[in-house]
Amino acid sequence: MKFGWLSSHESYQPEVLVDQAVLAEEVGFDVILGSDHFHPWVDENSASGFVWSWFGAVAARTERVELATSVTCPLFHYHPALIAQAAATVDRLSNGRFLLGVGTGENINGGPMGFPFPGYKERIARMAEALEIIHRLFDGEKLDFAGEFYTTDKAKLYSPPVGEIPVLMAAGGPKSAAFAGANAGGLITSVKDPAETMERVIGPYRDAMEARGKTDAPIMATRWVVLAEHDDEAWEALDTMRGLRAPGRLQAVDPMQLRIEADSMDRADILSRYTIVNDPEEIIEAYRPLVTDVGADYVAIQVASTDPAATIELVGRDVLPALRELGG
Repeated sequence: MKFGWLSSHESYQPEVLVDQAVLAEEVGFDVILGSDHFHPWVDENSASGFVWSWFGAVAARTERVELATSVTCPLFHYHPALIAQAAATVDRLSNGRFLLGVGTGENINGGPMGFPFPGYKERIARMAEALEIIHRLFDGEKLDFAGEFYTTDKAKLYSPPVGEIPVLMAAGGPKSAAFAGANAGGLITSVKDPAETMERVIGPYRDAMEARGKTDAPIMATRWVVLAEHDDEAWEALDTMRGLRAPGRLQAVDPMQLRIEADSMDRADILSRYTIVNDPEEIIEAYRPLVTDVGADYVAIQVASTDPAATIELVGRDVLPALRELGG
């Protein structure tokens, strides 16, 4: 079992996140995750660096940790072949330490550049083509592809990955989970209720994987936690992320609108949608089910706080050893 730290590109500028990633490796994390959006969740005190450039800097300043997108959307503003090229480049720069996490995205990714954001049916159909293109390019093909959504003409990765890049897909319900099991090489899922996740996500994913004859594909489980001593501190820690819980977030283009929507909500309602903890023991308890119940191969630690560097050090010192012991 490996433990990852999420670097939130919606909250901190990329140069700050590079230092956080280096620190996370120093304190014992196994994976550094990078979110990938064109726009952040609100327009105040936010950031939105280009994660693919950032991975190059992190690869150069780290030696051991794996690097992973959590997640990128290879459907609209990125052509799938471009994502294959980007992933292969990061894999080479990191000497084979890269994992590619993909998802069907939100409108803040492509909408600002004029791309459409269709319903789930089209997005998942696009994902099927995208994954085929990515896998075939990773396998070294010179690819002619004529799909409903994407075309390639003699596309080939002339800087191929060092080895096999795991491709994990994000899923929050049974349809996407079954699709991930049938088409991807692993699963990323956010856990609130472990029993519900096991029934609605892990079960369909494993069933689809077994139908392919695979039983060892990785699962990455994530959970948002807020480290704070009281509600005012929790609200400060969530400053740049409060739009994540605003209504209409999938379709929104303008972070200003998400901020307005979030700030019109009752503050207690937004806080209630997060797990709020105030010491290492409560962080351990928040992530315990991901280790013991879900049995994830990767557990992604996502902690919002007012002092991320101190939080990384605290988790490395007081939380990771306990979670590793729980995971055997």
